Amino acid sequence: MRSISSLLVALALSPMSAMAAREVFAHYMVGNTYGQTLDDWAKDIQLAKAASIDGFALNAGPTDSYGEEQLDLAYQAAEANNFKLFISFDMLCCGTWDVSTVAKFINAHKDSSAQFKVGGKPMVSTFEGTNFVSQWSEVESSTGQLFLVPDWASMGPQTFATHLDVVDGAFVWDAWPLGTTPATKTTDSDNQWISAINGKPYMMAVSPWFYTRLPQYSKNWNWDSDTLWFDRWESVIDVLPQYVEIITWNDYGESHYIGPIRSQGIVSGAEVYVNNMPHDAWRFILPYYIAAYKAGTRDVTVPTEGAMFWYRTTPKAVCGDGSTTCGNAGTGGSAVNCVRDSVFVVTASNTATSVEVTIGGQGKTFSVPKGVKLVELPFSGRVGDVVVKVNGKTATGPAKITNSCPSSGYVNFNAVVGSTS
Repeated sequence: MRSISSLLVALALSPMSAMAAREVFAHYMVGNTYGQTLDDWAKDIQLAKAASIDGFALNAGPTDSYGEEQLDLAYQAAEANNFKLFISFDMLCCGTWDVSTVAKFINAHKDSSAQFKVGGKPMVSTFEGTNFVSQWSEVESSTGQLFLVPDWASMGPQTFATHLDVVDGAFVWDAWPLGTTPATKTTDSDNQWISAINGKPYMMAVSPWFYTRLPQYSKNWNWDSDTLWFDRWESVIDVLPQYVEIITWNDYGESHYIGPIRSQGIVSGAEVYVNNMPHDAWRFILPYYIAAYKAGTRDVTVPTEGAMFWYRTTPKAVCGDGSTTCGNAGTGGSAVNCVRDSVFVVTASNTATSVEVTIGGQGKTFSVPKGVKLVELPFSGRVGDVVVKVNGKTATGPAKITNSCPSSGYVNFNAVVGSTS
């Protein structure tokens, strides 16, 4: 019979003990990095670290001529800034991966000090790739040990569970309400996946928004995202998954970027709804929520008191909807059916306080409790500057609310985001 001390040593050396620390990553589209420099990578890493993000999941496609060069720069910058990375192989977007190419990408970076590892194994993920399942054993033979946490969401949890001998965990690209009418994202799907993977690590997807209008790619929809950034982080504290992956740092075409806008990374056609629509301030609340997630409780000190806020810059009925649907299936009708004309504000305070929210000088003062609170001010016909005042701090939003149709000729369902710091 093993002694207590030998059992403790065994547990300390086990992969599960190595997984004990919760980690937060942001999904980073390498395909949007054409012309990006080492300094650009370093700046993004520093911004992410300031928001308490632990690393980037580097979405890499097989046909990006500059992809390998950009991965090299990413790892070089991460090594210099004590930041973690892992590759997420995009197996749906473009082209076809083969075993030798996947292995080459992994082998190029697996020994980097920036490579995120679990129990000494380099983390690897995917975006889909259900036709590649049987080939991962060959990849492992060519690379050594892997810690594979793929996104095979299209399988569903029950089918995924038949492949637990292949994977080390599950990532699920499921951060938005999946109904085609207004809905709040629940944790039902997360719980189904957690149950199906039988104790293996779960990487939970969190996203602030989803609007895309790229007809050339058959993409023209808007998910109900009005309060999603708040709702989903609240759900993270309820679920306490092993890992969290934010979707995304820089996918401008789908409007869920939380990093700075780089014009060279905007896919053609998305400029009309991305330019001058900053989202950086969505990072304001991350130090609080990530601290709470890692501590396993909401009862943590708010690192920076203040507020963040977001809104669309016109009422939803100011002009045509651009044929944008509510949900990608379109059965919910027009996107106007799943958005509210409101300014959404999240306050963060270590004491009970009040927050004043105005549009064009008219609005309301809300009483808010200690901690984090969401409040909402409907447009109600008001136009002008959006101003938020809380804890002695005042911030004006990045853009005015107007009753003028955008120059595109249709409503922009993307949001602008501001904060008091």
